[in-house]
This record gives sequence, structure tokens and C-alpha cells, in this order.
Amino acid sequence: MTDPAVERDAAEAASAFAHPPVGPDASAAYGEHPDQVVDFYAPRGDTTHATGSAPLVVVLHGGAWRAPYDRQHITPFADFLARQGFAVANVEYRRGSSLPRQGGEGPVAGRWPETFDDVAAAMDALPGLAGRALPQADVRRMVVTGHSAGGQLALWAAARHVLPADSPWRLPSPPQLRGVVALAPIADFTVAEDLGVCGGASAQLLGGKEYFAGRLPYADPAALLPTGIATAIVQGRDDIVVPEQVAESYVAAAAQAGELVGLTLLDGVGHFPLIDPAADACAVVSEEISQLAW
Repeated sequence: MTDPAVERDAAEAASAFAHPPVGPDASAAYGEHPDQVVDFYAPRGDTTHATGSAPLVVVLHGGAWRAPYDRQHITPFADFLARQGFAVANVEYRRGSSLPRQGGEGPVAGRWPETFDDVAAAMDALPGLAGRALPQADVRRMVVTGHSAGGQLALWAAARHVLPADSPWRLPSPPQLRGVVALAPIADFTVAEDLGVCGGASAQLLGGKEYFAGRLPYADPAALLPTGIATAIVQGRDDIVVPEQVAESYVAAAAQAGELVGLTLLDGVGHFPLIDPAADACAVVSEEISQLAW
């Protein structure tokens, strides 16, 4: 007997991945590694208003921080946002090895510290890169969004000023962001590990279970609160990949820290419609970004 939830998730994933990749209008490197690159998408149509510019939306893709999943799968979503009038930066970053560790069963999630090195470097370089590659982008109205594992990275990118003092990624002051819209984010590592999200990807990202507790303060969004950055989460109630308990735990941690985080729960929606241009949920995401950006 098949599980209806699994069947629905598979159908939603098939729809999201059915769109062909969309090439960027420009690309720029933020480092020497082949994965240290940003693709830029110009706003489509007459959407820049009187200023002649459009807010810059930074996209951080998901895929459990694992090598097989790169930025190409989220290019239709980046193009969708560009068609809504945003300038878009689709960021690539180093992910886990394609080969499992000895005794492992699949690709390792993330690289410590390289995954975080790359996101920090990309965010720091983006204002300059966008100014040269995409003059329409208004970096003073920048919103960062990310899906799943990319949602964790988006929340982390907005929280670098509250990292521990000895963190190499710590910023001396809050980043210049209008806000964060995290899509089904892996936002609380402890809850994610308890639920077995993505096969223990959070612990792998931090280098393994032996490093998990010690590195949580440097990586776990739920440990990096309050940020003072406007934050919204969009989450499908029927998500079996990153269940809503993960987002709810993050929101509760924010409230305990004295910060209000918006949480939009979508009925009848799983993990992948949030980045599927053919799904109604994608329009909800665009509206959430608009509320922060414009």
C-alpha cells in the first residue's frame, strides 16, 4: 500500500523539477573555486518604477547542502521572481562531497567550514558584484530568501552580527538587509535531528555528531536570536521533508528571545511548491518578499 503523503510529495517534486533551467543575464565570481559564483537575473518588464531600479532578492538554494543539488534546480524560481519585477542573485556555494564517508550510505551534507565561508563571502561581495553586473539592482533594498537548507543559510546570513565573538564570519553590525523570507527552512538543528530531517543532514553539515553541540552556536538559526532583521517563514503544513515543527520551534525560540517572526502556514502544501512557479504557493512567497522589499 502506498502512502498518500509520499505520493503527493513525489508529485510536487516532479512538478517543481519539470521546469527547464533558466540561464542568467550575467554571472560573477566571488572567489576562485568553481562553486563561488553568483548568477544574476534582471527584472522583467516595466517594473523598476520611478527610481529606475528594483530590489535585489538573494536566492540560496536547498538540497540538504549536498553536492548533487546545485543552483540549477532553483533557476525557474529565480526567473519567476525576476518576472515579478525583482533583480535576483542566485548564489552557488560549496556543498558536501559527492562520495559518502567511509561506512556512509550517501553524499555528505555540507562542508565545514567552507559552506559558511562561501555564504559569508558571497553576501559580503554582492553589493559590489551586483553594481557591476546588474545596474538595475538596488542593493539598499536587499532581501535574502532560501529554500530548505538554503532557508537555514538565509537565516544564518541575516544573523552574522550575533554569532559568537570568536566566529570568523561575525559582522560588527547588522547586515544591510530589508529582511529574510525563509521557505521551509531547516531552522532549528536540534529539532531537525530529532525528526531525522534529510537523513541527519544538520549533523553532517557541522562535521558529524561529535561536533554537533559545539558548533551549534555558530550555525543553528535557532541559536542566533534575536537578529533585529525582519524575518518571515513560509511553510507548507503537509511538508514531509522539513516538517512544520522545525519552523514552529524557530518561531518559538525567536519569541522567547523577544523577537517576532512571521509564520505563514499553507494548507495542502508540501515542500516543493514554494519554489515551483506553476504552484499558487510560489505567488505567496513573492508577496512575502514584496512586503519587505518595496
